[in-house]
Amino acid sequence: MLEIRPNCECCDKDLAPDSTEAMICSYECTFCSSCVNDILGNVCPNCGGGFVPRPIRPKVARRKGLSINHQMVSTERVHTEYSIEELKSFSLNVKHIKAEDR
Repeated sequence: MLEIRPNCECCDKDLAPDSTEAMICSYECTFCSSCVNDILGNVCPNCGGGFVPRPIRPKVARRKGLSINHQMVSTERVHTEYSIEELKSFSLNVKHIKAEDR
């Protein structure tokens, strides 16, 4: 089950559970759409994969026990260990390769 992390790992922008700006890779590294597009070039700086919009967990349990009130989201903030320059450099070396071929 997704953790639904509360922030962008790059700029630390708050990403509410229902944010349409949240992007994740297959390992659930979480970044805002601005950082994904403007800094990362759609390349996850941790795994080298691509990003997709993070799903939004339902607010209402339309099936018993399945809603944000039943599976709480993470409150642990995660931050990248890399500088903006390192992120851009990593992206430049990988972004020309289609995500499905990386």
